[in-house]
Amino acid sequence: MGNAAHRSHVLIVEDDAKLASALVSGIEAEGYAASLATSAEEGFFLLHSGRPDLMILDVTLPQRSGIDLLRQLRKERVDVRVLMLTSHNTIEDRVEGLRTGADDYLGKPFSFPELLARIEALLRRTLPQENSHEVRVADLCLNTKYRTGTRAGSTLELSQREFDLLLYLAENAGRIVSREMLARDVWKETSRFTPLDNVIDVQIARLRKKIDDSHSVKLLQTVRGLGFALREPQA
Repeated sequence: MGNAAHRSHVLIVEDDAKLASALVSGIEAEGYAASLATSAEEGFFLLHSGRPDLMILDVTLPQRSGIDLLRQLRKERVDVRVLMLTSHNTIEDRVEGLRTGADDYLGKPFSFPELLARIEALLRRTLPQENSHEVRVADLCLNTKYRTGTRAGSTLELSQREFDLLLYLAENAGRIVSREMLARDVWKETSRFTPLDNVIDVQIARLRKKIDDSHSVKLLQTVRGLGFALREPQA
């Protein structure tokens, strides 16, 4: 049974209308939030705009395959658990899916209880620890109770807005966060007619100076055309 308290968000990328409808209904009945995309491109958009905790991804999709989408997500180091759900179920298919970056692989036809069990197992790896007041990314640590931050043990002098912005980036560590997401979730501005991009860019620049300037490893990165990501560069 799903953990309704966390209301984890599952994105389903499936072009079979009957199966997609059954998956959405079944997953929502277990207490999860569910959204549906019927193509890889729609899935890519919803992944960046909706920030799901887990994606159920078909391989055979119109125009562009699920494997191609998965390859792009892993190349961009998008932090989302991916469960492949597909009729391509030979050993070679499963190996390709897992090596491309899937976290789990389930062939069709499948048992819905088994699918739920796999969803629960994947989400257990990503849900935050209850009663913890700390959010960590590499050597960056934020205390949500006292609203303080340190990097490599040194205190960061953050304004309230900078703390909110950094916390949002840290809670989405590894994911690309768009300016639209920041405007909506940090500035609480829902109208896109209010120009905030310049304000966001200025705040990001200030934040980058405070957390990265004195360190050789840069955590706050600009992803051209998409937004920003807080993540530790891979070797």
